[in-house]
Amino acid sequence: MSSYDEGLFTPLGSLNALSSDSFTTLGHPAFPNYNVRVKKSDFCDGTVGAYTGYIDIEARHLFFYFFESRGNPDKDDVIFWTNGGPGCSSSIGLFMELGPCRVTQPNDTSFNPYSWNSNANVFFIDQPVGVGFSYAEYGEYVSTTEEAAKDIAAFVSIFFENFNQFKGRPFHMAGESYGGRYIPLFASQIYDQNAQLVEAGLAPINLKSVMIGNGLTDFATSVLSYYDMVCTGASVDPIVDISTCVRMKQAVPRCQKLMKKSCIDMFDPISCDEAMAVCGLELQNPFHATGKPLISKDCEGPIQETLCYPVTKAISQYLSRPDIRSLLGVDPSIPQNFSSCNHAINADFSLAQDRLHPTYLYIAGLLERGVKALIYVGAYDWICNWVGNERWTLALEWSGQEEFGSEGLREWIVDGEVAGKTRSAKGLTFATIAGAGHMVPYDKPKQSLELVNRWLKGVKL
Repeated sequence: MSSYDEGLFTPLGSLNALSSDSFTTLGHPAFPNYNVRVKKSDFCDGTVGAYTGYIDIEARHLFFYFFESRGNPDKDDVIFWTNGGPGCSSSIGLFMELGPCRVTQPNDTSFNPYSWNSNANVFFIDQPVGVGFSYAEYGEYVSTTEEAAKDIAAFVSIFFENFNQFKGRPFHMAGESYGGRYIPLFASQIYDQNAQLVEAGLAPINLKSVMIGNGLTDFATSVLSYYDMVCTGASVDPIVDISTCVRMKQAVPRCQKLMKKSCIDMFDPISCDEAMAVCGLELQNPFHATGKPLISKDCEGPIQETLCYPVTKAISQYLSRPDIRSLLGVDPSIPQNFSSCNHAINADFSLAQDRLHPTYLYIAGLLERGVKALIYVGAYDWICNWVGNERWTLALEWSGQEEFGSEGLREWIVDGEVAGKTRSAKGLTFATIAGAGHMVPYDKPKQSLELVNRWLKGVKL
């Protein structure tokens, strides 16, 4: 079969061909409605190449950052990262958690020795449109993960086709929080799209794994586990009074029955919404009343302004600076005051009931096709806690279920100290990170990097 490469397409070849003064526009005849604008943007990590740009999907434009590996960029794996929300910018992941630099004050960045680009080339993407520096024209928007997945899969293919230095490299898709919903669908879209690429004579994406941190992959187990997190010693001593815990305990089987009937066995939008409202009232509200973002500490600043982490305000101020925007190539249409999270997009996804659709089934599908999955969770997180994540991994129906379930939790060690607990079998790994909350790479950077490096090397925790 003839290839698109035969006379119809000439790849750019290398990132070194890019200019720092203006965007280079990339496309591919296999994706006629998509283009990628990219430029060299030396910032954040002075030791490696840094690049920024936009994925243009007709009237929708997704902003991304790309950093080469500090190790061996010509051979190292490629990691794709997205934050969650839905509606939160991956600048949080970049400048606060796992990126090459951290922003702790508006006027400067500091080198992050524990960045995930220590041994990998890493993408950070603002998605869906309307998040961070991404934007849309003519009122277009995305309100479901299924819609967003098509855009991400096309972008990944265009990038690898144009920069053939990365062709065939092991590719890993990672995300946090609502990334537990995003990543399984994004990765599945890329895997399924590979068949079309091969048919067109193009190289398939070498998708190796998904990595999900504190993910919302099964909403039902997350909700039901709220009792365990605040009323038992699952991570810390109980933090809610006894009478409230008794009421929560009584609500657990009722909520399980309601969600199974209306949200899982047969999805009934109205009844499922009602079930979630009742269960939220009984199982979520008692924790919200404590004013804590984590089960281990109080919120720092108003959650709407800081996400309970004041450093997010410094990041927003840094990305509001005109000189930084010019350096990155941010479109002039983006509002001057940068916002880490877009609450309107969050509302759109909620109205579409996006989080209530089954996501763990995509993990099973990937595992059956040889794509590995790492599910890691900060032990102190509440919203997407380790108890709920462990439960869905154990309940997941796939060919490795019995072997995975027969493995007991064991400690994993970093520099002679216990970093958490883990179990692994047949390509699926579950791990907790002791002392970490919802943002593991921020709370435990050294352990986070060790986790990722072992995963990339195929070494057991």
